[in-house]
Amino acid sequence: MDQPNESDTDSLGTGAPASSELPGGRARPKTDKSEQTRALILETAMRLFQERGYEKTTMRAIAAEAGVSVGNAYYYFSAKEFLIQGFYDRMTYEHAADAKARMANTRDFATRLQITLESWIDTATPYHEFAAQFFRTAADPTSSLSPFSNESHPARATAVALFREVLEGSELAPKLDAELVELLPDVLWLHLMIVVLYWVFDRTPDTERTREFVRRSTPMAARVINLSRYRVFRPIVRDAKGLIQDFILPTIGKTAKP
Repeated sequence: MDQPNESDTDSLGTGAPASSELPGGRARPKTDKSEQTRALILETAMRLFQERGYEKTTMRAIAAEAGVSVGNAYYYFSAKEFLIQGFYDRMTYEHAADAKARMANTRDFATRLQITLESWIDTATPYHEFAAQFFRTAADPTSSLSPFSNESHPARATAVALFREVLEGSELAPKLDAELVELLPDVLWLHLMIVVLYWVFDRTPDTERTREFVRRSTPMAARVINLSRYRVFRPIVRDAKGLIQDFILPTIGKTAKP
């Protein structure tokens, strides 16, 4: 494997990326130049995935198309699958920025949640055609591409933080049980995963069925969460919290594997 350029190595000049590695085998850029190289490799990979398909696109082809050495491509992304992790990272960041801007002027929880889900669909739209190509791999619970994997933790953490902001920036949060407020961002992220699953297989123009699913399911989810603040529903809420804590959250990777 070729070694990365000197400007892309650690400050000691050893060429070892160990201390500069992001979770999931992704090198952390050290300079503006290395950030540009990393972005170029990722952009090139996304384009080739769309043109040729995920399975038929090799790291060597990505490197050649981007005009970098194969060694540099592997330095920034230690395997092809981690390009998808880089895609997750970038798209999640773009989604968070877009959703925050859109919901800045409202405190209604249902509206903030719907805005956030619709923002995800809009952000992901350019990648819809090839999304199903790697979904088969991502659906494997042992795959690092799974949204529940340890390697996907950075993107997932960004998304959960966004849903925390959706809730805590609303008028509803102060009215809810504090423990439920703590758990809900993870649950809302799981709701997004349902939307994503539906979106992947949606072939209607502009994924209109997915958009309609969001429009109809979001008010219902908001009503259920709103009802949880009433005393009569407290036993059900406690049971739901127990299920979430005991069976759902333990299945979600929290940290990246060394």
